[in-house]
Amino acid sequence: MTLEEVRGQDTVPESTARMQGAGKALHELLLSAQRQGCLTAGVYESAKVLNVDPDNVTFCVLAADEEDEGDIALQIHFTLIQAFCCENHIDIVRVGDVQRLAAIVGAGDEAGAPGDLHCILISNPNEDAWKDPALEKLSLFCEESRSVNDWVPSITLPE
Repeated sequence: MTLEEVRGQDTVPESTARMQGAGKALHELLLSAQRQGCLTAGVYESAKVLNVDPDNVTFCVLAADEEDEGDIALQIHFTLIQAFCCENHIDIVRVGDVQRLAAIVGAGDEAGAPGDLHCILISNPNEDAWKDPALEKLSLFCEESRSVNDWVPSITLPE
């Protein structure tokens, strides 16, 4: 048995529990940020916020469904946003279910179609550091992921 096989056996249950905990924390954080008016949704809206006040941004979520993976323009935007977030020490995660994200944040137009939720930023509500347990859990999750060279970890949102 190789070291990778031994390591893989030990981390499967741990990584599943870790992923579920991160998904639940993200769900809580999105709801809390929305209640406080600290949530910015949309690629272009997020780029504006990052350009004007990057120090106020605490967390970034990039979301894409399978059909979005072929959208070259969206992938270029994601690459630029990821680079900017890494440069400015903003934690960032990926989510693979835009519909589930829309159900959580309740964003949509009159026809019920979700708005642009490909990028969501969470900002500080005031000058003081935002003390949210979910944000702290996600920051720790991102830090642990970076320690194993996973700079933009993927999270699965709970049902």
